[in-house]
Amino acid sequence: MPAPTDPQYSSSYRSGVLGLLVLAYTFNFIDRTIIYTIGQAIKEDLLLTDTQLGLLGGLAFAVFYTVLGIPIARWADRGNRVNIIAGAIALWSAFTAACGMATSYVQLLVLRMGVGVGEAGLSPPAHSLVSDYYEPGRRGFALSIYALGIPLGVMFGAVAGGWLADNFSWRVAFILVGLPGVAVALAIKLFVKEPPRGWSERGQGLAPETAERPSLGTVVKSLLGNWGLLHLVIGCTLVSLAAYGTSTYAQAYFIRAFGVSYTAVGLVFGLVGGLSCALGTLLGGWLADRRGRKNPRWYALVPGIGAAVALPLYVLVYTSDSWAAAAWLLFLPGLFHFMYSGPTFALIQNAMPGPMRATSAALLLFIVNLLGLGVGPPLTGWLIDTFSADLFTAQSAMAAMAAGGDFLALCPGGIGADGNGTALDGQCRAAVAEGTRYGILVTLGFYLWGALHYFASAMTLPRETIARVRGDSAAAGTA
Repeated sequence: MPAPTDPQYSSSYRSGVLGLLVLAYTFNFIDRTIIYTIGQAIKEDLLLTDTQLGLLGGLAFAVFYTVLGIPIARWADRGNRVNIIAGAIALWSAFTAACGMATSYVQLLVLRMGVGVGEAGLSPPAHSLVSDYYEPGRRGFALSIYALGIPLGVMFGAVAGGWLADNFSWRVAFILVGLPGVAVALAIKLFVKEPPRGWSERGQGLAPETAERPSLGTVVKSLLGNWGLLHLVIGCTLVSLAAYGTSTYAQAYFIRAFGVSYTAVGLVFGLVGGLSCALGTLLGGWLADRRGRKNPRWYALVPGIGAAVALPLYVLVYTSDSWAAAAWLLFLPGLFHFMYSGPTFALIQNAMPGPMRATSAALLLFIVNLLGLGVGPPLTGWLIDTFSADLFTAQSAMAAMAAGGDFLALCPGGIGADGNGTALDGQCRAAVAEGTRYGILVTLGFYLWGALHYFASAMTLPRETIARVRGDSAAAGTA
């Protein structure tokens, strides 16, 4: 049945839709990031390097996730967004469960690519739906609530993944977190209605959002040809690179450096880290909306301040000599780090007219995930492998010389090669633990670089962009 010209959606119904989208995004991040918790078990089982582990957590997923995101978003700007989202959830959930049946690195790599194919169909149409259900002055907070799927996914993925890895195996963990997503897909298909384009702005005097869909080139020019938005995109990309790069190995660091169990590290990152990230996500959206009503530049200032404050706090975590102290300190940086998510996407959504919103979100996600998610984990993994090899050579010169200096031959999977005794195994593990610390600390520097671009964004947003964000219909109509 076709939707009425001006349907009425109650506040409780819109909250229900937003809740389902949060649930979908939660499973999105559970399936995407559970590898952070069980990565050490995969590395030791399949005898991988940290660079290979980074490719599993980053580029293998990101390449299809980013490439397909734009055509799916173009489809979402004209097609049925609810159907796209439901189908995408079912697809990535099936691939996640299939990861548990992989018997080699290549098989797991290909299946992770499949997860990326499915997950490409969620956020661009979801951002567009949220923007049609919530008016500009509430989008920052609404998109921050949607972004709660990130910490919630990390939280449940870490806790469940750690417990399953300790009590069963990393294969069982993949299967049991993948299958429930099918039920979420069905709930969204049955409950969520497709709203008319621009429904939330129907009373603001803005031009109807039923015009011909702009070309991809027009959207790219509107997004990247605007200095303020370009700096915003660069800032978000660099902060994401630091976040994805360090997160891939953060839980492995606790296991390697302190001998913490998978269950314990899952609880630490799930409860302490997840709670702080959730609060930071909500705080960022609330602050940006509150301050941004008078001055939209705060949509860029809030993420910049958050990233700048998070950097030294993360350094304290990874230079602590006690795992308990590091675990408690973990609450503080997450509170500031995740302040960037809601305001960044809200500024993009508010700055763009309705027919460009899904594509604009996809372009931002394309850049952020190709460079942030795609490059961050393998770059950090390469740094860890390099530091680990150098430390091992320096600390175990005789063993390294006996193997021709081949760290990988002596320490496959970061553990001592079979038949070489416990002393070598201890040297391998010690070098990898310290190398992991150094690799993470270097990657953290991208937080500061990203913060500088957020500050530049706040200073260079054009007047017409600020007018559109404020909801000035006259200025917005000429933008």
